[in-house]
Amino acid sequence: MTTTTGTKTSTRARKTYDGPSPEEQLAAELVELMQTAELPPWRKEWTATSGNHRNLITGADYSGSNPLLLELGSMMRGHTLPLWLGAAQAKARNWWPKKGSRCCRILRPQANSYSTTEQDPATGQDVDVTKAWVSYKAAAVFNAADFKGVDEAAEAALQAAINAAIGHSTTKPPSERLEAAEQQLEAWLVPTTYGGAVACYWPDQDAIRMPPPDTFTDREAYVATWAHEQAHSTGHKARLNRPQNGRQYGKAYATEELVAELAAVLICYRLQVGCCLTNHAAYLKTWAEILSAEPKSLFQILGKARAAADLIVPPTTTTATAAEVQP
Repeated sequence: MTTTTGTKTSTRARKTYDGPSPEEQLAAELVELMQTAELPPWRKEWTATSGNHRNLITGADYSGSNPLLLELGSMMRGHTLPLWLGAAQAKARNWWPKKGSRCCRILRPQANSYSTTEQDPATGQDVDVTKAWVSYKAAAVFNAADFKGVDEAAEAALQAAINAAIGHSTTKPPSERLEAAEQQLEAWLVPTTYGGAVACYWPDQDAIRMPPPDTFTDREAYVATWAHEQAHSTGHKARLNRPQNGRQYGKAYATEELVAELAAVLICYRLQVGCCLTNHAAYLKTWAEILSAEPKSLFQILGKARAAADLIVPPTTTTATAAEVQP
């Protein structure tokens, strides 16, 4: 985590930055992808070459909300490699983004602090006080498949790095991953009953209703749908207490759906199974409107989605990795 420190010595105005904020950068990119006519189906298969999103050079996993942002970027752009690299890291090795390549933005945490002097109310004495807070900066990373070497030697080195990184993947066979995923979801405290053709969560009854598993196109679709409904159930007043009732396709309703969808993506990522975001035009339109009008809501939505996923499938790591600090 990058750290900045300072001493508060005057009230002189600081130079202001009039460019887009991290929220605005991320929100604008997601809105653009949602509104493009070439948006592919939001379906992500978990293949044998998959694994955690990680830095191609260091091998460090991305953590926090970054796996979710990279999952979205992968689904929207059709990436299959979970390997990423910052442009500076790549250029140092004579690897350059291919023409037309688009970056994905992740969040790099930055610890900030400054020292000041305040009066102790109990003693009246002046004491030194350190103020600290964490801010986030949007950092661009490119998928490993979007790079090319400037010459044959650089290209060979790039392919060797990709092959070595893929070879280090410890992905389990699909049957084992799906069985483990279903066992994890079965352990969730909110009961699930089966029947009918509609998947839903009933807040008043604090219960989940799912169609029979054999009615889904495959087990991954079943797990992804179940994860979505379980994510809704984390909003119950006894848990994370999110608003659960709203007019269909209204702001509150769409926001809760977006939280559940993103939480399901993160749950499926942690369980190493494929996921599928709903591609309903009404949802996409409302989500785009929310993010366009309120870019700062993106961090709140990401935080709520992550909190929901953490209840159902706790993360294996909880601290920032080198991959977050150095994209």
